[in-house]
Amino acid sequence: MTIYNFGSINIDHFYRVPHLPGPGETLSATGHDSGLGGKGANQSVAAALAGSHVVHIGMVGPDGAGREALAGFGVDVAHVGRAGTITGHANIHVDPTGENMIVVLPGANHEQSFDSVRAALGGVGPGDYLLLQNETTLVREAAEFARANGCFVVYSAAPFDPVAAAAMRPHVDLIAMNAVEARQMSEALGTAVDEISVLNLVVTEGSDGATWYGSETIRQAAFRVDPVDTTGAGDCFIGSLVAGLDQGMSAAKALRFAAAAAAVQVTRHGAARAMPRLEEIERFLSAQ
Repeated sequence: MTIYNFGSINIDHFYRVPHLPGPGETLSATGHDSGLGGKGANQSVAAALAGSHVVHIGMVGPDGAGREALAGFGVDVAHVGRAGTITGHANIHVDPTGENMIVVLPGANHEQSFDSVRAALGGVGPGDYLLLQNETTLVREAAEFARANGCFVVYSAAPFDPVAAAAMRPHVDLIAMNAVEARQMSEALGTAVDEISVLNLVVTEGSDGATWYGSETIRQAAFRVDPVDTTGAGDCFIGSLVAGLDQGMSAAKALRFAAAAAAVQVTRHGAARAMPRLEEIERFLSAQ
């Protein structure tokens, strides 16, 4: 079927630095690069390269920055508008261990039109997936519309806001959070992570793997690699996970598929451009 993604589109500026800067500190970067990014775009690219048909819904500035790059990865961009004031962008600092620090300007990502979103989602139905994140406006409205039409809704609760995440629970089929976000959500609700009231919950734990909480609890260990850049790793995992589900994999197989994709992705510099293709994921898995 089809994976729809109502999500952010950014232009990322990467600065390789000797260490992540502290307050008031000025650093000389050892390298610079730029490319497509944003949690939404990253997830769309990951899912498309992993073999699924992906339709991205979003907004960029009048210059269309990011739109053609997204299309270049095989993503359908017919519903990416150009009416925003400026395309969103991010400044990303990456240290020698692959850890990062990111500052984002939302720009057009916060200038969405629900009429456009509704038109883009007009054909959704059972068997389709909708990906959402917290980097755009109208997230709840999109979830409600898609789910009312039988679409399986996946919500990445990042950037994390416990109030917003809690409010989304009735409107989604799967919530994805990292371990820190899950702990904050647990504390906000006064319940254990595995007792958070949602149909399905996936908690990513970096080098420790990921866990799916639903009708059963499924644990997936991370594959051991030497990372050079962790930017976009979580987006790679979620995009690939949903691609696996879209292609008929069980939750357990989709988790393993996603873990392999993320393992390949972190061995490369960049975000969207570092996402692996289906054949690369399959080759990695065959070597395990």
